[in-house]
Amino acid sequence: MESNFSFATAGQLIFGNHSVNSVPDLVTNFGKKVLLVTGGNKSKAAELRTAFPDETECTYYSIKGEPTTSVIEEGVQLARIKKCDVVIGLGGGSVIDSAKAIAAMATNPGKLMDYLEVIGLGKPLSQKPLPCIAIPTTAGTGAEVTKNSVLKSVEKQVKVSLRSNYMYPDIAVVDPVLTYSMSPALTASTGVDALTHLLETFVSSQANLFNDMLCREGLTRIARSLLKAYKNGNDRTAREDMAMASMLGGMALANVKLGAVHGFAGPMGGMFPIPHGAVCAGLMAAVIETNINALQREGKALTKFDELAKILTANPNAVAADAVIWAADLVSTLRIPSLSAFGITKEDFAELVKKAKASSSMKGNPVELTDEDLYRILEKSF
Repeated sequence: MESNFSFATAGQLIFGNHSVNSVPDLVTNFGKKVLLVTGGNKSKAAELRTAFPDETECTYYSIKGEPTTSVIEEGVQLARIKKCDVVIGLGGGSVIDSAKAIAAMATNPGKLMDYLEVIGLGKPLSQKPLPCIAIPTTAGTGAEVTKNSVLKSVEKQVKVSLRSNYMYPDIAVVDPVLTYSMSPALTASTGVDALTHLLETFVSSQANLFNDMLCREGLTRIARSLLKAYKNGNDRTAREDMAMASMLGGMALANVKLGAVHGFAGPMGGMFPIPHGAVCAGLMAAVIETNINALQREGKALTKFDELAKILTANPNAVAADAVIWAADLVSTLRIPSLSAFGITKEDFAELVKKAKASSSMKGNPVELTDEDLYRILEKSF
């Protein structure tokens, strides 16, 4: 366990029920011209807009589905034409990732491809982005406190990141009330996304004592509240737990690399029309089991996985294998569609393994997995 660590997150965190009401006053600190990035449903954005001061000039930019590189390029042009002073992202992870990417590219020269990881040049941002306020309406991605934007390249059929220490939002406003309108299905998939963020960073090869504190707290909240929020979307305590856990997961993954679940998630999401949360749900139990087997094969201790099992099951006598059972049972109860429902077949395994091995997330896996291990994960997930 690494005792030395560094930690970074959003410039300011504002958490609590109805905290979104503070946003109009916050905006005035940055200027009068706002780019308000939202999803396909603009109702919450419109409601927020009515609370802005009269002199505020607000331009909407709607993100429908997952952000592609072309969507970001269009948003950047809009922000520049309108000479926006601040970018607000109000929505799920796709919306907030878009807002962060637009804010970053609006002030930096060149093309988006100059800065993208894996498929681009990976150049560092040279200029500080426009001020950015992130307001999540889902509880899963933790994008409001991360330094990257996950973008889809339609041409390359992969999801990659625009990443920089400059990209942490200036302010993250996390209001659990905004998540009440999530459907049970969306609650389930986003909740599992948050779960895998915390799970993978907790057992990561880069784990440290400080990050582990965040993970333990987040995992405990999800274990006790995800099913409650799924069954009753108006459960105040459960929604607060999930909003907090999502934020903690975002803070964790921004400072410690993830693992094989997210190593596969980028390629899988790029090749198939599959929600990120469904990818995480489909792979989670198989990745836990494969990592346990790989660690045992190398004669390494299962200390972290034993603790993970105790947290998830709330059973002080639980051992690593119980985490596999708990994860599989959770996904079954949440009725999240299997990976095969999205058109993935065994013929796709070779390409998925190849792309997963090149993913930066794979560097955080607690043990190096062989090609055979990676194939086994996919086989067990179908």
